Amino acid sequence: MAAEYLRKKRYKILASGYHCRFGELDLIAANRTYLVFVEVKLRKSGDFAAAREYVDGRKQERLRAAAAMYLARNPTNLRCRFDIIEIYAPDGLNTAHPQINHMEDAFQ
Repeated sequence: MAAEYLRKKRYKILASGYHCRFGELDLIAANRTYLVFVEVKLRKSGDFAAAREYVDGRKQERLRAAAAMYLARNPTNLRCRFDIIEIYAPDGLNTAHPQINHMEDAFQ
């Protein structure tokens, strides 16, 4: 769902589920200006807490380290940023119209 959302916004998906010793990057996408490392959070609802709240400081450090490893292997001239995409889907992947919140430049 998140990849399709980004494609509709004219991003090119470069990798999905990128793994390295530091962790995993859910999506790596690019547009004309940015290389974007995307953390995707899928929840049935935000009743307990917003999905973005699960991307705490420790998680951000792991994402930064994984992104640094990706960049070491895949240099780019694009500016880099970290985005979070929250997907609220009451029926999981079968939800007809999930609510998608895209937070650009969610953390430094």
